[in-house]
Amino acid sequence: MHQATDAVGTDAVSTATRDAIAQVEAHAAHNYHPLPVVVTDAEGAWVTDVDGRRYLDCLAAYSAVNFGHGNPRLLAVAHAQLDRVTLTSRAFHSAALGPVSYTHL
Repeated sequence: MHQATDAVGTDAVSTATRDAIAQVEAHAAHNYHPLPVVVTDAEGAWVTDVDGRRYLDCLAAYSAVNFGHGNPRLLAVAHAQLDRVTLTSRAFHSAALGPVSYTHL
């Protein structure tokens, strides 16, 4: 395991951050080499780490959340769908997969 450093390359990463990173390194898939930031909350374009520091999320999950974290309009649509059907197996057809579902976002 590499030693985590902060955004400017110093060894000023907190114990909480080091502990969280160690858990991920020990138990999660190693498909990325993430930044030494452990996100606990996100809203709009901002993320907050375990130490309460806020960062402007310029990565936006590589455009997957370019609409912002916690977007109220998207949360409302997602919540409405989850109230109807949480998940449909691909062994069935789903009305939500039709073209109409994409026009209501």
